[in-house]
Amino acid sequence: MTAEILDRDMMDATGSVVPARREAAARGATLARLVLTDFRSYARAEFSFDGRPVTLTGDNGAGKTNLLEAISLLSPGRGLRGVPYADLARAQGAGGWAVAAALETRWGPLRIGTGIEPHKAETARSRAVRIDGEAATGSGALADHLRIVWLTPAMDRLFVEAAGERRRFLDRIVMGFDPAHGRRANAYERALRERNRLLADNVREPGWLSGLEEQMAEHGVALAAARVETVARLKGAFEVATQGAFPRAAITIAGTLEADLAEHAAVEVEDRFLRRLAETRARDAAAGRSLEGPHRSDLLVRHAAKDQEARLCSTGEQKALLIGIALANARLLAARGHPPLLLLDEVAAHLDETRRAALFDEIVELGLQAFMTGTDRALFTAFGSRAQGFCVERSTATPLDD
Repeated sequence: MTAEILDRDMMDATGSVVPARREAAARGATLARLVLTDFRSYARAEFSFDGRPVTLTGDNGAGKTNLLEAISLLSPGRGLRGVPYADLARAQGAGGWAVAAALETRWGPLRIGTGIEPHKAETARSRAVRIDGEAATGSGALADHLRIVWLTPAMDRLFVEAAGERRRFLDRIVMGFDPAHGRRANAYERALRERNRLLADNVREPGWLSGLEEQMAEHGVALAAARVETVARLKGAFEVATQGAFPRAAITIAGTLEADLAEHAAVEVEDRFLRRLAETRARDAAAGRSLEGPHRSDLLVRHAAKDQEARLCSTGEQKALLIGIALANARLLAARGHPPLLLLDEVAAHLDETRRAALFDEIVELGLQAFMTGTDRALFTAFGSRAQGFCVERSTATPLDD
């Protein structure tokens, strides 16, 4: 059923599914059309976009964030809210849901979609993905076609929350440059969970543990190396950027493997990590978890001009630092030919007029298709005709006059 819905929603104007193409990636993609079926508060909704930034205004609970969440699911993972797939289905619907999109790319039109079947909703651990009418294996395939960067109100506490949230934030940035990063992370996590289970069950079979530890070493060092490389890219972006409305962030990645990679070749770091895993089995069994690895690394951020840890900065400064990192990421991706979709949920409301105007100017200068929500249309006045506006009311979006 989901495949049929996605194929129907991905139909082109002639009524036929666009033939599958062989290109590995759609560079510089923009979202031209979006169709939601039984998703959150939307029973059935269609949206058309012209490539400009998009503003979505309306009361709280009108369905603005639901729309951003649907777009975020056109990338790997569980979307900007990170909830179980069953929670995305409309309460009055059949239980499943579908999100289909038409993209305009430099390679031509591309149709992508994702969703879950109604009868699988309660137990779904994965979702169906279709690309130009053909089934793809897992949501990771979406990273080959579209880059998406988002900021949400829940991320305002990123610098004061546990390290896990900052790791996930960094890993999403890494995936923009290396789509395979998510697959390696999943493989590492599977091996980590299985090793923890064996140790908890007091299974000391050397062959089983060694095999899992080899996977952890291989994928773990690859994860750490990709993080180190991405942090270096971000540092470079901040160093060459002129001082603007958003403060410059000084960022580092703290972790055992990341530190080892600064002094040793990756193959040597992998061997060293593998030996440590074997040596620390008893310690990890007593602790009930693996105490070393990239799953314990942390992204450290400082306000460069003030030389102050981000966690000690004011709420406004933390928000500005976060936006600055997101913009640096977008600039880097755009320079590599992959300008991302930018999803900004209730960001403008927390900025003063000068910073709002600066944010809008940079979005336009970078040629980004950004989707921004707010309760007050006046928040987006500085965009003028440079943005496409919609009023969202009861999960219905009405275009606004320019």
